Amino acid sequence: MSELSPRAQEIVASAREVLEDAGPSGLSMRALADRLGIRAPSIYKHLADKQALENAVISAGFEEFAAALEAAQAEDDPVGAFAAAYRRFATEHPHLYRLMTEHPLQRDALVPGAEDRASAHVLVAAGGDPALARALWGLAHGLTILELNGRFPADADLDAAWEQGLDAFRARLP
Repeated sequence: MSELSPRAQEIVASAREVLEDAGPSGLSMRALADRLGIRAPSIYKHLADKQALENAVISAGFEEFAAALEAAQAEDDPVGAFAAAYRRFATEHPHLYRLMTEHPLQRDALVPGAEDRASAHVLVAAGGDPALARALWGLAHGLTILELNGRFPADADLDAAWEQGLDAFRARLP
């Protein structure tokens, strides 16, 4: 993906607003055009199609996610800091999180480095072990999506569940 023009960046910002208001299924070119006060075909002058729009939103989401993870880094508990920032980002931006994680990524269509910048933090939290990092990401995503989808009983202590899972990872670190 090439760098976006200023107008395309405005369109992506408006798409993010539509996404936050209506969820992934509500993000349509028509809804976006209505928000912008233009006709839908005008969007295609700046972004080739809906997939290009979604890829631009996902790229921006990865940049925002990376910034949240960077702000939360802690040398004394990198696993806990990663998990807390991960969970907080997803619960504060559930529609964006779903758009970023529910379908295969078109990595070649994302802003170069955006996904890598975000994923670097789980590798740091896992002490540089790629397999452990994938497992930690799996735990974080699994608990997060179950929480977002309301799959735990109302009286479930989710903080305790997170701590149990994270303690298993902490025990594997040098």
